[in-house]
Amino acid sequence: MKSKIISMEPVNLRIPVKSPFIIGVHHLDYYPEGNEKMEPTYYIEGREIGKDLDPKSPWRMYHGTTVPGFPSHPHRGFETVTIVEKGFVDHSDSFGLNGRYGNGDVQWLTAGSGIQHCEMFPLINQNSENTLELFQLWLNLPKENKLVQPYYNMLWSEDIPIIEEKDEKGKSFRVKVIAGDYKTKKALPPNPDSWAAEKQNHVVIWIIELDSNAEFVLRPTTESASRMIYYYKGDIISIESETIASGNAVELVSDEEIKILNGVAPSKILLLEGEPINEPISTYGPFVMNTKEEIMQAFNDYLLTQFGGWPWPTNAPLNPIDSERFAKYPNKTEYPKKNKLPDVVCSGC
Repeated sequence: MKSKIISMEPVNLRIPVKSPFIIGVHHLDYYPEGNEKMEPTYYIEGREIGKDLDPKSPWRMYHGTTVPGFPSHPHRGFETVTIVEKGFVDHSDSFGLNGRYGNGDVQWLTAGSGIQHCEMFPLINQNSENTLELFQLWLNLPKENKLVQPYYNMLWSEDIPIIEEKDEKGKSFRVKVIAGDYKTKKALPPNPDSWAAEKQNHVVIWIIELDSNAEFVLRPTTESASRMIYYYKGDIISIESETIASGNAVELVSDEEIKILNGVAPSKILLLEGEPINEPISTYGPFVMNTKEEIMQAFNDYLLTQFGGWPWPTNAPLNPIDSERFAKYPNKTEYPKKNKLPDVVCSGC
């Protein structure tokens, strides 16, 4: 019998993906308590501050110098989908928009013709750890949409569908539907110019949570679609009698039903599916285009226009420590329907 597993590889930070996805990363950082400036209260000796990506450390500063995160940087030609499982992100961009999101929220950003943005990780708790866990996916845009107007939107955790069901043996599982419908349950609308906005592109982004010994069945999609799972939390699962340990990404056939059986420990899986964008790809750093000439044009445009400039006083702005979750859009500021202050534990704030 032909295996339904095409390939498998361990994941450290970078998740292997297939078109229409370009890049996937999994950030898991056990940040310590923060101070009143939302900075770590201690540094590990030997850090390369401003370029701290050491995968062996329990937490990283990334490109931040006092607060961890990614200060202002440009993008063109694709989308970022940022899924925050734990912790918080402060967003700012070159259009003067900003926000704070986390603890289950998802930000969907279409870079299109060009945008600068900043993603900082404020350590808001002063008397407890500030664990951060997030996925960032780069979703390609087809040539016709490479230069659309940039657009960002929040999918608040309160609104994202989470479906709980039981398998044939009564074991429970849950599906968080970020993109792609699950049975009759529809995901929130993706950004309007996204590859995911067309139903025939079969873009799926789910987080599947399995209780002990639960079984989940992936329904078949098309033969041409890509299908990847990243098993990021748990002990072991089995697919068609093949055992897979936590921390592995697996490419699967897409046009067959696949049964995933969990082991004893509760497990979590990120599922990515979609029809490939069958166009040439040229990438360099923060730009994803179709040709080298378009990459050169992206650099020239960025040098000339700065994609709208940077209206903030620093390259790594933060919201106040006690800020609620919110998103500032061009014509309004939006708060989740059931917004609550982050669990700030501090004095004098």
